[in-house]
Amino acid sequence: MRVTRPMLALAGAVAALALAGCATGDGDKEQVPPTATGSLEHLAAEAKCDPNMQTDADTIRQALCGKGEGKYVLATFSTDRGQREWINTAKDYGGHYLVGRKWVAVGHEDVVTALRGTLGGTLEEGIDHSGGGHDGHHG
Repeated sequence: MRVTRPMLALAGAVAALALAGCATGDGDKEQVPPTATGSLEHLAAEAKCDPNMQTDADTIRQALCGKGEGKYVLATFSTDRGQREWINTAKDYGGHYLVGRKWVAVGHEDVVTALRGTLGGTLEEGIDHSGGGHDGHHG
């Protein structure tokens, strides 16, 4: 996989969010809607986010959403393969991911869990390098 400048920028944003804190939650078993699809702007509107665009390239578009503890990164990808390659690389930095078709939201666990109630998608977790032993799951 070739690491591109937009991938490095987004990976840096993921690392910053992952290092900003570790939230825990019960993961309320709410009804999950069908996974949203569409452009970054459409997904942001669904999530009631005024996107602050960070990267606008052919292969990836990235924006910051929310403020303070509710901040997250929303990214869209031109291909499924590009998305999966990016997620696999980004997971090395830890973090929590809400994954849809050609899009991902990255933020604190409680933020992406709440966002799932709006956008649907699948929750994925990055590698925990803190040594805090949350659940011993790596991978």
